[in-house]
Amino acid sequence: MTDRAYEMIESRIVALDLEPGLVLSESQLVDELGIGRTPVREALQRLGAEGLVVVMPRRGVMVSEINIAKQLQLLELRREVERLCARKAALRATDAERKEFAELADKLAASAEARDYDAFMQLDLAFNRSVLSACRNEFIERSMRRMQGLSRRFWFQNYRVALDLERCANLHASVARKIAEGDETGAGEASDKLIDYIYEFTRSTL
Repeated sequence: MTDRAYEMIESRIVALDLEPGLVLSESQLVDELGIGRTPVREALQRLGAEGLVVVMPRRGVMVSEINIAKQLQLLELRREVERLCARKAALRATDAERKEFAELADKLAASAEARDYDAFMQLDLAFNRSVLSACRNEFIERSMRRMQGLSRRFWFQNYRVALDLERCANLHASVARKIAEGDETGAGEASDKLIDYIYEFTRSTL
């Protein structure tokens, strides 16, 4: 139930349905989600550890502000962890997973050509989950999951005005292809190129 509460609250924060600066009512969340108070409280504590909310003793819980400087700091860590994750996925993916990565690469390229933002957003989520699964390292996965909420929220806030969809989708496709090919070095290099673009994207919102 804690996982369910976390996923429901996290998705609303990332999609900006719960806006930065909003003070959350634990009792209201319990009523809206139909989940008990203890799972909601534990979910909020988890979200606090990930930086999506700020727990204020005796004052409640507030959705954290979106901070570009912190986003750039986060990218410093993401570069290292995502490179490692892509390399290990290329090394450890099963034959079935390699086939899925090849199909993902084709779909990502198609979303770029069609300039289909909605398709890309769904494919991006599938890509992230597939890479985490294929890397087969619980500590990498744990680190990435702690970063993804903040990254996805920033992305969601800005992608329609600042995203170069064609470039971004093709960079994702490149990582997926290198993993599909089992090219460990190539997957790491492709991951770095993707993070280079995400740095540019982040700075362009200043």
